[in-house]
Amino acid sequence: MNEERGRLQRVGLPPLAYARAAGRAPTLVFLPGFASDMEGEKARRVAQICAARGQAVLRFDYSGHGASGGRFEDGTIGGWRDDALAVIDALTDGPLVLVGSSMGGWLALLVALARAPRLAGLIGIAAAPDFTEILMWSAMPFTARETLMREGRIMAPSPYGAPTPITRALIEDGRRHLLLEQPIPLTCPVRLLHGQADADVPWEVSLRLAEQITGGDVVVTLVKDGDHRLSRPSDLALLGETLGGLLGENGG
Repeated sequence: MNEERGRLQRVGLPPLAYARAAGRAPTLVFLPGFASDMEGEKARRVAQICAARGQAVLRFDYSGHGASGGRFEDGTIGGWRDDALAVIDALTDGPLVLVGSSMGGWLALLVALARAPRLAGLIGIAAAPDFTEILMWSAMPFTARETLMREGRIMAPSPYGAPTPITRALIEDGRRHLLLEQPIPLTCPVRLLHGQADADVPWEVSLRLAEQITGGDVVVTLVKDGDHRLSRPSDLALLGETLGGLLGENGG
């Protein structure tokens, strides 16, 4: 895979690590999940599919993630959206297909709304719009909420490794970017993949998201025994099929 790797330098902001490969349009952009990075299985699978097709692709790490600069606990939904826009604006041109995993699905939607004329398609993998409110804050015990508001952060257990810092800034900023309570004016093709055995983001979130997107070309695919990561060989094959279909529709 002939990728260029680098770090996007920004005045007064952390540098952002990226990997990109030139190719035909549209450019695929992979947006990782919360506390994940561009070296995950799904990100690498997308890059492999693009390499096989001669398709342009861009992967990157948000600030505080992976090989990028900055501290994870300084991040917010709006800040990570701005990271994505900075990388996309600096390193791509022409039409885009956004592929967002978990939190990356929320950020992909925000990026799509900000760059709607460039959007050729969007794929959500266990997309988690509004998760800071509907999955974090709503499920948080009252004592944890008190601690968060008073001290500015709590450490939340994670099934994937060390406890994760959850900050008051993350929760409060998330409220400025909620999407599911109003129509989402996207008209590009949207494909949503979600496992029904997802213990982190209920699959009903994808149904709600599909309902709110105003465009008519929205397809939800449920994987009955799929977990949140959707990274098994069969899940990655489904992602490849979905990606191939979407690229075919857009002349890729």
